[in-house]
Amino acid sequence: MKKININFELNNEGWNLDVEPSDTLLEAVRDKMGVKSPKIACDRGDCGACTVLLDNKAVRSCLILAAEIDGHKITTVEGLCPQEPTPLQKHFARNNAFQCGFCAPGMILAAHELLQNNQKPSREEVQEAISGNLCRCTGYEKIIECMVNPDLKSGEDK
Repeated sequence: MKKININFELNNEGWNLDVEPSDTLLEAVRDKMGVKSPKIACDRGDCGACTVLLDNKAVRSCLILAAEIDGHKITTVEGLCPQEPTPLQKHFARNNAFQCGFCAPGMILAAHELLQNNQKPSREEVQEAISGNLCRCTGYEKIIECMVNPDLKSGEDK
């Protein structure tokens, strides 16, 4: 099969990459570029563990062909704030929003997209924003609370 050459931005850095026509964005990011925060899980777009931002919109990277990102901007958790965790990530950590952490990168990116457009989302808006991201550990309550109530102090249960 003939490879396809693509040019794109990943985490604020320009890239030129040869991909197979069948390569997904998830495969390109993880296998060819070594960025491990998008997780390989369902490979069907059901769980959200592979979520990345494509031109600042949360998408499932397992459903997008790598060739489709030519000329676009991709952001993973690593690209949000390369030197340290973002305030949102710190807030989630302080309030024990995640247990095992497998869903955390996808959940953080879904939350990031919502909060870029709406600084004070309602509970329903948060639920809708993270509805494509499955978490088997938490029951979602702490995740939702962290997004609805940014003043939540560590250790407080609502």
